[in-house]
Amino acid sequence: MRANPTEAESRLWAVLRNKRLASHKFKRQQVIGRFIVDFVNFEQRLIVEADGSQHIASERDYQRTLWLEHQGFRVLRFWNDDILARTEQVAEAIWSALTDGASPLSPNPSPTRGEGPLNGAFRV
Repeated sequence: MRANPTEAESRLWAVLRNKRLASHKFKRQQVIGRFIVDFVNFEQRLIVEADGSQHIASERDYQRTLWLEHQGFRVLRFWNDDILARTEQVAEAIWSALTDGASPLSPNPSPTRGEGPLNGAFRV
């Protein structure tokens, strides 16, 4: 586990910790199977990942997400830049996933298939 979170992870944790988002409890850096997820709400089985550029078109991340989804989790991924520049919109997308059971944005877009951020929108 990483002792020093990125700036984006710290910003996101400030939004999620202490039941600050819709009174839902999140845990940070949790082990699920052979993976460590950035943030997880076990009650809603929702995982939130903060991704840097090293995650673009990552086959390993794709396989990891598939495995987590097979375990019954939903996985939301946000670019670090979007977390830092559009924290409120990221929080709204997470809140929507918690309360509606789905994200208002496309889940897990693939940059290799031409999906992903459009006109400054963030990916989920």
